[in-house]
Amino acid sequence: MIDPDLLKILCCPETHQEVRLAETAVIDRLNQQIAAGALKNRAGQPVQEKLEGGLIRADGKFLYPIRRNIPVMLVDEGIPLTG
Repeated sequence: MIDPDLLKILCCPETHQEVRLAETAVIDRLNQQIAAGALKNRAGQPVQEKLEGGLIRADGKFLYPIRRNIPVMLVDEGIPLTG
């Protein structure tokens, strides 16, 4: 889905931590929350578009969505994975 060379240079736009591809189970869980209208991004806006994939920050606190095979590396688009 994401070119391995691109993945090596991508980082969190806020902390500059490395990112890794999210496992299928994580994406499935988040897509269930999206379908239920229960998932919000960091800006507090509801996530409405189903996730194709995501990149998880090294500390595991945020996921950056992948839409149409393009990573969306914007702080406000990050999806909190904790709390």
